[in-house]
Parts: sequence; C-alpha cells; structure tokens
Amino acid sequence: MATPEDTAERARELFDSGFHCSQAVFAAVAEALGITPPKEVIAALSPFGGGIGCSGGLCGALPGAMAVIGLVMGKTVPGHKDHKDMWRLGHKMAEEFKELTAAYGGQDCCNIARVDWKEREQVKSFKKDPDGRRKECVWVIGETARRLQIALEGIGWPRKIL
Repeated sequence: MATPEDTAERARELFDSGFHCSQAVFAAVAEALGITPPKEVIAALSPFGGGIGCSGGLCGALPGAMAVIGLVMGKTVPGHKDHKDMWRLGHKMAEEFKELTAAYGGQDCCNIARVDWKEREQVKSFKKDPDGRRKECVWVIGETARRLQIALEGIGWPRKIL
C-alpha cells in the first residue's frame, strides 16, 4: 500500500505530466485507495484547473480531494445516505487546505500560482520554469494528496469505507 508520501509524490508526478491540480490529487489518492480512477471523473475535473475555469479562483487541488471523498463516501441514489464520515472528512479537508494555503494569502489559484491564465506568456513561463511559482503548486498538490490520505487512514480506510 502506498504511504502518504508516495501518494504526494504520485500527485506531483501526475501534475508534472500534464494533469491539472484537481486531476492529479484525485487520481493519486484514488490509486492509493486501490481504485482505478474513472476516466470520466478525471475528465470532469479538468475545468477546475487554473482556479475553477482559469478564473484564478479556488485552487483545484481541494475540489480534487473532495471528489475522492465523494467517490468513496457519497451516495449514488437519491434518498440513500452518505457514509457517516463524509461531511466530517470533507470539513476536515477544507480546514486542512485553508491551513496549508494560508502562507500564500489564501486558497485561490491567483494567490498560489500568481498566474493570469488568460495571459499566454505568463502561462508559458509557469509551465516551463520548475523553479518559479510552479513549485508552489507542486507542493500544494502533493501536500493536499498527502493530507487526504492521512485523514482517510485516520478513519480506517480502505477497510471501513470500501
């Protein structure tokens, strides 16, 4: 089984390979859970990159983490119940994300990456310079994946959830 550090590294690798932050976190943690990430969900997470639709808003790493929580704990039929720990874990991850992004001035992509995604030269620079602001995104993505796995382990995953 992957350690939280292995999962963080996998999320960073996926981001460096071309996934958006949301996709990288989702796929890495799903893999650590022993789930083949559904390609439809990975595709559905695409527009969360660049801070929700390249708006500079909320960093997609958090929606990626929440998607994992929903994948393993959410209901699939109206009227059914969600897993009893879903809301608690979702809130914990929201608080964890707030804490880990506080040093950047907030949870938004514009605070972390500091890129205007509509400015072609800024985007090129971000993608090509691993020592620039990209390294901040890489850290946030890995740390989000790591913290989510630790939180899941704290409630007994995968045995208790799956």
